[in-house]
Amino acid sequence: MSFDLLELLPGPWRDLIEPLLDPAAARRLADFVSAEYAEQTVYPALPDLFSAFRLCSPDEARVLILGQDPYHGAGQAHGLSFSVREGVRVPPSLRNVFKELRDDLGVPMPAGGDLTPWAGRGVLLLNAVLTVRAGKPGSHAGKGWEEFTDAVIRALDAREERVVFVLWGAYARKKRDLVTGTRHVVLEAGHPSPMNPRGFLGTRPFSAVNKALADAGRPEVDWTLDEKIF
Repeated sequence: MSFDLLELLPGPWRDLIEPLLDPAAARRLADFVSAEYAEQTVYPALPDLFSAFRLCSPDEARVLILGQDPYHGAGQAHGLSFSVREGVRVPPSLRNVFKELRDDLGVPMPAGGDLTPWAGRGVLLLNAVLTVRAGKPGSHAGKGWEEFTDAVIRALDAREERVVFVLWGAYARKKRDLVTGTRHVVLEAGHPSPMNPRGFLGTRPFSAVNKALADAGRPEVDWTLDEKIF
């Protein structure tokens, strides 16, 4: 039996996103996702599907960091892009994010990869595709999530206050044209994967985000996590 994805969203986000979606496409996506959860092992677990939206309301969202799709290993994904649950080994891409954060702002590299504190400080940690089959990266691409999350970007683009859109990697950078408001700022860089050693490290995105926010009179982000080091 299919569930209604929009009913699982927090009300303020649903009110913003629903008018930007094609109803028939939204139903097809819901049918697909419902069947996958019923018949396959899918990450993140259903209760975590919309964690990013529960932790960061539209009114609080002043930064969006866009990923591609969730981690496909057991216990990793929990609904926030790039983030893993506490106690899970920090993936190489996230380790590079932490290296850059240290070099950019002097923030100690944390022992864990749970980015929940960022989400609670106005950072929407969004993947373009919100679900994945276990062990099969990209398996839920092209099923309708892209249109859903494009609507999220458009909804933030319509906000009157500045939002900083952080696009890392070729996939995320394709979304650049969805941001049309001149009051917003888009920061682009290579993906933090170790396979792309010169495209990300040294780009200083965290200080750039805070400068863009401060220039618009918006609060800067506190990027600190726990101070235990690797």
